[in-house]
Amino acid sequence: MTTHAQTIGIAGAGAWGTALANAAAIAGNDVVLWMRSPEHAAALAAARANERFLPGVKLHDRIRPTADLADLASARAVLLVTPAQTTREMSAALASVLPPATPLVLCAKGIERESRAFLCDVVEAVRPGAPVGVLSGPSFADDVARGLPTAVTLACRNAALAEELATALSGPTLRVYHRTDLRGVEIGGAAKNVLAIACGAVAGKGLGESAKAALIARGFAELLRFARAYGAKAETLMGLSGLGDLVLTCSSAHSRNFAFGQRLGQGMSVEEAAGGKLVEGAATASALVALARAKNVDMPIAEAVEQVLSGAWSLDQAVDALMNRPIKSEH
Repeated sequence: MTTHAQTIGIAGAGAWGTALANAAAIAGNDVVLWMRSPEHAAALAAARANERFLPGVKLHDRIRPTADLADLASARAVLLVTPAQTTREMSAALASVLPPATPLVLCAKGIERESRAFLCDVVEAVRPGAPVGVLSGPSFADDVARGLPTAVTLACRNAALAEELATALSGPTLRVYHRTDLRGVEIGGAAKNVLAIACGAVAGKGLGESAKAALIARGFAELLRFARAYGAKAETLMGLSGLGDLVLTCSSAHSRNFAFGQRLGQGMSVEEAAGGKLVEGAATASALVALARAKNVDMPIAEAVEQVLSGAWSLDQAVDALMNRPIKSEH
């Protein structure tokens, strides 16, 4: 490991991208923070604050905002922090400027809706042979940006690379663990968003804390079954990127997925509940259920969420369907 400063690239300057940029800078790295709009980049460079997404949080002095993708070319690694459904587009754009050896670390949580492909597979198809990683875990952008203690997991197939990147991003308030189970870390982040919608609906409908606890436990059982079917390690899902992220996202209105489900439970339509904002779990639900069916994985909670989002079931019908399933041994 080297101890001198290196450059970390961040593609995406929303709340999470800006928070990770600050964390990487505090950890001792120079940071290039890319965004699409030249006007936004210039304003961010001048104000040294991203008031639109993280009001009250100052941008670290070591962060350089830019709207030129080519400025990421010299980075040791690039964190891709744009919405999951833009992964293919952004990976292709980055492939034109990044050296083949530059790792691209996925920080969005989801499954590509149209192809039903895991995001790592999307990146590897676009950048064959280039290293790919996943950063995931129980983390709210505002907590990380404000320096509140947070722990996440970074996975790469190459153990040495995973350790190097985890060390580079770890600082006084962000602890990054590392793993080689890329699929497990990715699945944990994608599936928990769908389950968080269900938990939010339980809260919004006033079904009680007992129901929410049961849903988290049974949802985690679904997540484990799905992960094993797709080659992930169970111990990965027991960690930060699985159970840890599930507990956080399923228990806090700060989670966009939970808040979306909560509004559904209060009687809003899907469109009203989304409020014009991206909800990753809603975009992922149909792909997750399709992948589960392809492997004959039983995921009744995820399926109930998908049925509600598609308009096939009301919330009352979803609750009835879950509560009237055949009685069986818990496993």
